[in-house]
Amino acid sequence: MDKEQYLSVYRHSLAHILAKAVIELYGKDVQYAIGPEVEDGCYYDFVFPRPVTEENFKEIEDKMREIIRRKEPWTRRELSRKEALELFKDQRFKKEIIEDLPEDAVISAYYTGDDFVDLCRGPHVENSKELLNAAFQIKSTSGAYWRGDEHRDQLQRIYLYAFPDKEALKAHLKFVKEAQERDHKKLGAQLELFLFDETAPGMPYWLPRGWKMYQALLKYSREVQERHGYREIAAPLINNKKLWLISGHWAHYINNMFMVPGVSGWLKADAEIPGILENLAEQGEEPKNVKIQAGSVLYNRERMDTMAAKPMNCPNAMLTYKRKNRSYRELPIRYSEYDVLHRKEKSGQMNGLFRVQEFRQDDDHTFVMESQIEDEIKDIISIADEIYSTFGVSYRAELSTRPEDFMGDIEVWDRAEAALKRILTNKYGEGGFEINEGDGAFYGPKIDLQIKDALGREWQCGTIQLDFQLPHNFGLSYQTAEGVAAMPVVIHRAIYGSLERFIGIIIENFKGVFPFWLSSEQVGIVPIRTEHNAYAKKVFSLLQKHGIRVEADYSESNMKEKIKKYKNFKDPYILVLGDREAAENTVSINMRGSNRQLNNIPIERFLAMCERMNEEHSLELLESAD
Repeated sequence: MDKEQYLSVYRHSLAHILAKAVIELYGKDVQYAIGPEVEDGCYYDFVFPRPVTEENFKEIEDKMREIIRRKEPWTRRELSRKEALELFKDQRFKKEIIEDLPEDAVISAYYTGDDFVDLCRGPHVENSKELLNAAFQIKSTSGAYWRGDEHRDQLQRIYLYAFPDKEALKAHLKFVKEAQERDHKKLGAQLELFLFDETAPGMPYWLPRGWKMYQALLKYSREVQERHGYREIAAPLINNKKLWLISGHWAHYINNMFMVPGVSGWLKADAEIPGILENLAEQGEEPKNVKIQAGSVLYNRERMDTMAAKPMNCPNAMLTYKRKNRSYRELPIRYSEYDVLHRKEKSGQMNGLFRVQEFRQDDDHTFVMESQIEDEIKDIISIADEIYSTFGVSYRAELSTRPEDFMGDIEVWDRAEAALKRILTNKYGEGGFEINEGDGAFYGPKIDLQIKDALGREWQCGTIQLDFQLPHNFGLSYQTAEGVAAMPVVIHRAIYGSLERFIGIIIENFKGVFPFWLSSEQVGIVPIRTEHNAYAKKVFSLLQKHGIRVEADYSESNMKEKIKKYKNFKDPYILVLGDREAAENTVSINMRGSNRQLNNIPIERFLAMCERMNEEHSLELLESAD
């Protein structure tokens, strides 16, 4: 048994121990649903006679240890459907699972001792004594819906950290604490970068400081793309259904799109519509009557005047290409785009900036001849190398192949996948990248770039997607050197990916202590007394003129309070200006992250420091004016 199998077996077994402990403590009335292993342990979903709180964690953990010390044998038993339903007759979730199994399914149950049984495929330990050295701790509880459906039973989920020994658990808890301190949602609020409001779920409000950072990311992306021959476009954010039918999104992505349905007409009089279900899949739900007032608009998304907010930029780029006849001499054509996108997500899936419903991408659609694919993708990877190194993160490549709901000919897919494998092998060597079978986009295979942050966590950011399908759907062509029409290939690519998600990642990667060039405000100015405000305003104006993001506090507040405010915002440099600085045209600098100061630095030298870091996109803060 390899390490991963071992972790899976003992974590899944601990989930059974957790369920047994809960039933011994809270009685047979507890309904227990499912208890799978997860990356750092396991969880189990229950319906309790009374809610479990943090005060109950220790008694549950102690009961689990007591059960393990009993060294009970684990016994697997195969059951007929009738036997299984009888065995779990008082457990409604288990009964539903059994009833939903195929007729020929093997139904098995695991006994832990003689007094607890769970419906499970296994495998598990043979005896609880195998878990004696396991280290575990209840992480938290949360609400969950049965089978992830918000219209079904609400359950209470107990999460358990589980590791092979105490040292591994201790190391993980240390990691968790560090991750919590880096939580972008917490830091985003502290640094006044963004906020969310229930009136726009999953759609961030960018505050002044956060929007400056956002613009710095956009500026850097545009600078890089300009050097590589990209041309920026902008397109409508809402398009007619006709466009999404052509692109294939209407068939493949409709459930993730925000709709503005077409108008079928208006009600002449009040109407009552019976038989309305909130959830078509809900068993036994009572239909409702819905009253619609006279004069109400009747909407119907089947109408051709239906519009949808764009979830992707691809179709707009196709139309931009198609506006005139093209020659092979023009290719490659690279259209970059930073338009706002909207993708509908389930409420439980949204997570700060990591999963949102409104976002921008550093998007591009490049139109090439097949003979240009390899060179173009090499250039894209060189852009990824440059950008990711600027942020001090490493990455690995992953090739995703044809999904089940693919569009187009298998032969075309095979050709595209072979081209990408060849490119990746030449770049990273044989076996230097992973293959993710069946996870490609519906229109073509893709290369995903997984970056690694300061805690060693991996995030999917960049993507390079090869597309032979959309050019066909939109009837795109170019004239070859021989004077005949040919179809271009489209390369979809992003390096940041979603800017919102990327910002969330770098907030956590840098723990809010950003490089100078990326910081929302790069310099904070603190006049010692109000009589120093005139010189402070002169310095402010000079920094601003040189493109340095600067803020100043001209109030009568105490100097230490002003400094503390800018330290809390993690401004890289705080300039403290008094009599001497004003007389000598200098600045005294408080360095971020230390008590070190640079005193009486000529303003021209400080400007040169700032301009150098902005130009070089330096990771490190300069600590000397030399």
